[in-house]
Amino acid sequence: MSSRLILLLAALVMGTAFSFGQKPPATEAGVVMVWEGSVKSGSIEVSNGKPGRIILPKGGGKADGSKFAVSDNTRSLQVHISEAHLGIGPDPTIVHVRSDRFSFSFLLRDVNREYPVYLPQYKVAVSAAGDTRSYGEIEKAILERKTFTKVQQIEKEPETSFEAVAPQNKDMNVPIWLGIGRDMRMFDITEELQDVGQEGKVIRPKYASSGVRVEETKNNGAYIYVLGRGVGAKNNVSRRLDKGVLPIYHSELKDDDVVYNSISFVSFAGKSLTEATNKGTHYVVSDKHSYGRSFKDEHKAELEERMKTAYSFDEDMVLYSRTTIENTGRVPRYAWLKAPRPGTGWWYQKIHNYDEKTGFSSYTSSNNVFCISHLNGEPLPNEEVAILLKPGEKAEYDFFMPHSPISAEKAGLLAKQSFPQRLAESRKYWEQKLAAAGKLRLPEKRIEEMLQAGLLHLDLVTFGQGPQGTLSANVGVYSPIGTESSPIIQFYLSMGWFDVAKRALNYFLDTQLKNGFIQNFEGYTVETGAALWNMGEYVRYTGDSEWLQQSKARILKSCEYLMEWREKNKKEELRKKGYGMIAGKVADPEDHFHQFMLNGYGYLGLSRIAEALKNSDPELSARLGREAAAWKNDIRETVGALWGHSPVVPLGDGRWVPTLPPWAEADGPRNLYLKKETFWSHGTFTGADALLGPLYLVFCEVIDPQSPEAATLLDYHSELYYQGNSAFSQPYYSRHNWLQAKLGMVKPFLSTYYNTFSAHADRGTYTFWEHMYRLSAHKTHEEAWFLMETRWMLYMEDGDTLGLLKTIPRAWLEDGKEILLEGVKSYFGEVTAKVSSNVEQGFIEAAIDCPGNKKPRTVTIRLPHPENKRPAAVTGGVYDEKSETVTIKDFNGSARVRVTF
Repeated sequence: MSSRLILLLAALVMGTAFSFGQKPPATEAGVVMVWEGSVKSGSIEVSNGKPGRIILPKGGGKADGSKFAVSDNTRSLQVHISEAHLGIGPDPTIVHVRSDRFSFSFLLRDVNREYPVYLPQYKVAVSAAGDTRSYGEIEKAILERKTFTKVQQIEKEPETSFEAVAPQNKDMNVPIWLGIGRDMRMFDITEELQDVGQEGKVIRPKYASSGVRVEETKNNGAYIYVLGRGVGAKNNVSRRLDKGVLPIYHSELKDDDVVYNSISFVSFAGKSLTEATNKGTHYVVSDKHSYGRSFKDEHKAELEERMKTAYSFDEDMVLYSRTTIENTGRVPRYAWLKAPRPGTGWWYQKIHNYDEKTGFSSYTSSNNVFCISHLNGEPLPNEEVAILLKPGEKAEYDFFMPHSPISAEKAGLLAKQSFPQRLAESRKYWEQKLAAAGKLRLPEKRIEEMLQAGLLHLDLVTFGQGPQGTLSANVGVYSPIGTESSPIIQFYLSMGWFDVAKRALNYFLDTQLKNGFIQNFEGYTVETGAALWNMGEYVRYTGDSEWLQQSKARILKSCEYLMEWREKNKKEELRKKGYGMIAGKVADPEDHFHQFMLNGYGYLGLSRIAEALKNSDPELSARLGREAAAWKNDIRETVGALWGHSPVVPLGDGRWVPTLPPWAEADGPRNLYLKKETFWSHGTFTGADALLGPLYLVFCEVIDPQSPEAATLLDYHSELYYQGNSAFSQPYYSRHNWLQAKLGMVKPFLSTYYNTFSAHADRGTYTFWEHMYRLSAHKTHEEAWFLMETRWMLYMEDGDTLGLLKTIPRAWLEDGKEILLEGVKSYFGEVTAKVSSNVEQGFIEAAIDCPGNKKPRTVTIRLPHPENKRPAAVTGGVYDEKSETVTIKDFNGSARVRVTF
């Protein structure tokens, strides 16, 4: 087509008078579409506008209304749209292109000559009318810019690390939670530098996440205490866990020369703390004291009965704290301290007395003692004191705080307790829990400590009665949720805590409604599918046929509920718009739609149960499997239609790619504001699309991770929805971390990994917030996904293959460093692997053992040289240079690999 002809056609579509230079009406617009390859026919549809004429070059074919048919050598056409909405805001004009080769949609207002809509996957481009360039010329101009997507830029840079990203990311101190696990009695401790308006250290005794009501305060009890001269200009408080991992709290305050080192932990008032003496709390009672649990009528009778004895504890719970005060200077210095008192600031009315003869702090209205304070083994002489210390001299301040006020008689017995003895018992108690778990020893001490501390943090808020009772795997301040408890239970499985995981799964069966619906948390409808998925995962890990048989009737009831729910949505008017897909909400926003996350989890849960029953009930397994497959096909039918209907978006390298909305009813990504609505929530515009959206179709096995569709989702999510390759708000809801690990995208995975936890977790005590702003402390859902991320980095299953060290930092294999996985659990049973780097001597070696009967057919292990060197020889397997991976086929349960450089 000649340039003059294209200009003439542009003039024709841009104005009604067809004269050069005339401005078209504001509501009219035209575009030119050019392509490479053969297109036979197609159609143009328009939303929020009216399609005008389709203009083809002379002899190039025929156009009839919205349809066109072109000759073999035709490579372009022009489209005229009237009544177009081109301004910023909702209800924009969307052009939908359907052809025998491709279908896609674009926002008409997005089209311009300088940055054309360039879709190399379809070999098509869309530009403003009047652009005379061919597809090849447009492509050449875009590629010559040499711009990059955010992920491409990450791939060009060195691997990141905690040290590289931490200085530029948020440092999010989190209040410490102390308890003993199983028992809902907890203590929340907040330092003066962690909370807005806080002028000292505050202790809040809690039942799970609810404050302990103290009659004298007419509210939830809270106590403030002070060490040092006060809050000044310096950030002079540092915090850590005992031995780096145990839930025993160390806090150091440096007040110039005077240093205050505190150790705090929770134990019993009289009994030794052991697994046997910890009777725990019934999960119904802990649920009552946790946020979010919605008790249905069929559960309220049990709740009422349990609450009659909810506070009848066998033994008082106590916060033990010892502060060693030392003058590190060269001259005498004063130290100051204030014993705990009710309230959170100086302005609180005094409602207590302090007895200097006993060290007892108690309420004035009764004989209720809420704290006992000693200085150097004797009662503290006043509630507030100054102590002059000579250079090198130390003082020792202890306070023991019962969870609820106690009588003077009990206080007298508590005052005689030995702090060192109770501390030793507490250490032993927590260390025994770690000893029963798989071992992960890593070159990066912070990560190794976070794994161990994280397991104990999960356990700290997993409530229930022992030794066989149902457990509630709380997600921080919230009662269990089918989705958010999933990573907690799965990390328990990974570390070999099978019994704890099973009892936590029983929670969802015990709270199941009579109709099979599993729904405990504030209207979330996604729990049933997620809970069934977890049950299937449990069977994968354990092969526990006895539990499966015992639970079969209840599990099947939930499966039937999902299938009946799905049946109600098999309506012809929903074809390609949610046919056979269930509708509901998956999180806090009231978005009751045919959501992809909801249906992904539903399909995945049904599929896993079909797999779990394959040996014990093949007929039922086949029935559930057929239903799951049909569900998957229905989801994919809707997805297939939406790929062409949802508008394309630009990437950093000049490409544009198709998108998917978060649910079947939407026309495109929600945060493009195609509709007139407001939905900003939880600190972000990206929640529905990035955190709850279509990436769950990949995670839930509806879309193949290796497919072009998965790559496209990852492309535009990475470009639009992430900062530092980390999601906003609740970043661990985004599933791009899993997909990057699955695909072996080392640098992008590590960017997500380090940027997220460095900004989200306390750098001293390793606990997590719920959000990227300081809301909801000790959020174990986020922490558990971090733990599972690390698990994926270290080992990850894929069919009959076990992949080891797929996305580890190459710095972990610098000379002399070792990685050890000992007794961790997988779909293939127990896994032990030891990797030793001797690169100074020219080799890295690995030993891999899977002693169980379920061993993988193939094992892969990635052994990257820290300086990117390529090996001269490899023994023990076949080496792939691109992925730096050794593959061991026909694995017999044991392998030895050496890579020589």
